Amino acid sequence: MIYTLRHLTTYRYARPVPFARCGLRLRPTDGEGQTVLESILAISPEPRQRVVRRDYFGLDVVAVTIDTPHTELRVESLSRVLVERPPLPDPESGPSWERVRDDALARRSLAPDAPVHYLFPSIRVPLAPEVTDYARASFPPGRSAFGGAFDLMLRIRADFRFDAKATSVRTPLAESFALRAGVCQDFAHIMIAGLRGLGIPAAYVSGYLRTIPPVGRPRLRGADASHAWVSVWCGEGWIGLDPTNGIGMCDDHIVVARGRDYTDVSPIDGIVSSSGAQKLKVEVDVVPDGEPMPEHAPAVEAEPA
Repeated sequence: MIYTLRHLTTYRYARPVPFARCGLRLRPTDGEGQTVLESILAISPEPRQRVVRRDYFGLDVVAVTIDTPHTELRVESLSRVLVERPPLPDPESGPSWERVRDDALARRSLAPDAPVHYLFPSIRVPLAPEVTDYARASFPPGRSAFGGAFDLMLRIRADFRFDAKATSVRTPLAESFALRAGVCQDFAHIMIAGLRGLGIPAAYVSGYLRTIPPVGRPRLRGADASHAWVSVWCGEGWIGLDPTNGIGMCDDHIVVARGRDYTDVSPIDGIVSSSGAQKLKVEVDVVPDGEPMPEHAPAVEAEPA
């Protein structure tokens, strides 16, 4: 499947911003069953400096410096991506979770995809005894790491309620776990915390998920959204699992970045030199080849991260 992706972010400021420095993580990655055919990044106002750097986890981050005074910043990423993934292995296949736990600690590699980077607490994913205990029910002695992780994914899908108003980007993991509600970011963080609490490496994946409009209704421009899921080290490689939807990563998922938690992979971060209020609007389109371009729809207003 070939997808055309459009991600438009617009910041509007109450007062002029004379200086901004941002890190952009908007280009889909090559690998994990996908190939970027083309990618364009348009920024207005035009940055004085644009530098591509490779972060610790192997992701190319575009670092920009803008010193033109502005009250609006527009960042638009356009990409075409070919996605072709093999089916997932049998859920109960692979080595036991105890063996995976011990092997992950024994490995000496510090490569970007080495499991050791994803074993320990991170900024947004502290280890919480109640979350570890919740995950433990999926991992009886001798069960395969993949089987346990797959079961944990299904339990989160069944036990937690998707509610965009229940949490914000700043909600602590313990609070979203207690609420049993939240969005894909919350569910991914909770699953990661449970797995790491048992010694199983787990990474946070950001990207997109193809959505299908209701029957008989057109695809609306800007109506899609970014998505997040989990990548689990199962002893023989990384496997993507989506606790929000209770499915494994498939051809409908497009990977942009992978890190320890959302902090490592946020689409845009940085600083602005100004004061006063700001508003953020985000439009996302995920359009498979052969489908008509979407009709216009109002942009989705989001809370600044």
